[in-house]
Amino acid sequence: RQTESWWQQITGEAIVGELVGTKLTFIPAPLVSWSEFTEAYPGGQVLTRNTGFGRNYNAAPYSGYDNLGSQPFLFRGAIDSALPAMERVIGLEVGQTQVAYPFGSFSDMPVVHDTVGGQDIVIFFAGGTLSAFDSGGPEGRRAVGSTGVFSPSLDGEDLTFVVKDDVIVDTQTGSEWNIFGQAVAGELDGRSLTPVVHANHFWFAWQAFFPNSEIRTADNING
Repeated sequence: RQTESWWQQITGEAIVGELVGTKLTFIPAPLVSWSEFTEAYPGGQVLTRNTGFGRNYNAAPYSGYDNLGSQPFLFRGAIDSALPAMERVIGLEVGQTQVAYPFGSFSDMPVVHDTVGGQDIVIFFAGGTLSAFDSGGPEGRRAVGSTGVFSPSLDGEDLTFVVKDDVIVDTQTGSEWNIFGQAVAGELDGRSLTPVVHANHFWFAWQAFFPNSEIRTADNING
């Protein structure tokens, strides 16, 4: 409002107006399920549904929008066929390196270590989060998953993470970790990993702004 500049939400860059070319600082903001959020933050707050506006926020406005076989509407750009247009991806940009990790590759490998632009990262994936684009109750919605991306380094030591009995643990101490990168049991209980800024976008949207992205899958990294 101060300058009436227009901002692109995916890049955080002003594209029209007095501040054109200026980029905002991204803040890590993972998309997670309500149950994951309330377990980690039992006193957390949520926006009220009583907005004073007519839109019904209890229902999906674009039911079925994210079906993998569908094409996005209100988008006229070219779509790279390397992935389905509506495939969800974890998008990272570190320096000049841009990488997209398709959600679909993490179902059997929920922890992945990688290096992007010289920065070591670890990706946590949880498969239970339901699609916000499906209509009806929870029983009729598809699980699409939630992600967290972190630096594996803690106090100068690089931790190695694996899944044991459906729980993320580090091999150094056996501590248990949640999707927020928080140790919830064990020697490191109460400690947190440093989050790495990442995006959860549909492939068509990510590749429109980062067309040179490398596609990496969980199996071709860990395999």
